[in-house]
Amino acid sequence: MADAPNKNNRITLYILLAMAGGIALGFILNKSYDTKVPANVLEPFSLLAEIFLRLIKMIISPLVFTTLVVGVARQGDVKTVGRIGGKTMLWFISASFVSLVLGLILVNLFQPGANMHIDVNAAATTDIPQTALTLHDFVTHIFPTSIFDAMAKNEILQVVIFALFFGVATASIGEKGLIVIKALDAVAHVILKVTGYVMNFAPFAVFGAMTAVIAKQGLAVLGTYAVFIGEFYTGLFTLLGILLFAAFLFIGKRVFNLVRHIKEPTLIAFSTSSSEAGFPKLMVELDRFGCDEKVVSFVLPLGYSFNLDGSMMYMTFASLFIAQSYGMHLPMGTQISMLLVLMLTSKGIAGVPRASLVVIAATLTTFKIPEAGLALLLGIDPLLDMGRAATNVVGNSVATAVVSKWEGALRPPSL
Repeated sequence: MADAPNKNNRITLYILLAMAGGIALGFILNKSYDTKVPANVLEPFSLLAEIFLRLIKMIISPLVFTTLVVGVARQGDVKTVGRIGGKTMLWFISASFVSLVLGLILVNLFQPGANMHIDVNAAATTDIPQTALTLHDFVTHIFPTSIFDAMAKNEILQVVIFALFFGVATASIGEKGLIVIKALDAVAHVILKVTGYVMNFAPFAVFGAMTAVIAKQGLAVLGTYAVFIGEFYTGLFTLLGILLFAAFLFIGKRVFNLVRHIKEPTLIAFSTSSSEAGFPKLMVELDRFGCDEKVVSFVLPLGYSFNLDGSMMYMTFASLFIAQSYGMHLPMGTQISMLLVLMLTSKGIAGVPRASLVVIAATLTTFKIPEAGLALLLGIDPLLDMGRAATNVVGNSVATAVVSKWEGALRPPSL
């Protein structure tokens, strides 16, 4: 485990180098032709990104199913979850909703993808929804007729519904269910390992994607990326302000002490682009801050599957950025439907580096936005992931502190 941060840092370095190499080669190709660069020249580079996207889609359904079942089942029998479980889920749902809505508002306010003007050849023959999904369409799309068919087609909403039923049923059968939970937990760890392998291919995908984009659009497109990063971090700081203000309403001036305690795990998460990297230290610091040990052991692990506030905001921000880049106008009704979809599909996704790409890929498919648009974000995703991971740590720390306060179990700090 000690080598994990170094490995993540190496991958991030390789991605940044690949991005720089892609920009340089793309610029050379862009200037080498009097008109646009021929498609046959760009095809090998686009193929690299396409392979990566297919690998991402390969792990979507099993990752969602296993992590969500384990997360739900470990809460125990629904009837015995009691006050802590109810209060925890209320906070998680509220925080997730605020994060998603903030992303929705800011991306419509900033319009970061409006100047991209990406060719939408692949989507030209696709029936892009111009009106909001009907209630009938939305509801019937949620419920699967076959879990195997849903997983084969990557119908993530349907996989989520089955996983929720399966997780609750597994928890309700007591000791027999422990075997299933342990097995699926092992499978989930295997799939997360596969996710790590897939992410090792990211530098090649970044190189191909950036080469193709710069060759087509020229260096002017980089200004849009710089604007996107700045606007996204503006959104993250706004979200952090909202979360800390919410904590102040419940724990008062102790919120400043909380910030001091969680500073180190937050920096660990930021530097490694993984909120999980700060998890062990975070448990220690929350205990020192005065949170009840039972609350910490329940709320914090659950939060790493159900309460990734920074990632949640990024999902609406990034999905609509891609739609804007292709010149697609999605009515507000459709955007709200997307928000509801993300509320469900994001639950159970572990806080591992770049895991948000998995959810975004599924969302693009659901709303018939070109999946290739995901490649637009690969080059800058490491920079965005650092901020997302740090925000996730703060969000889960606030949730743990607030639930401890609700339970009357917030004791004076030990330091």
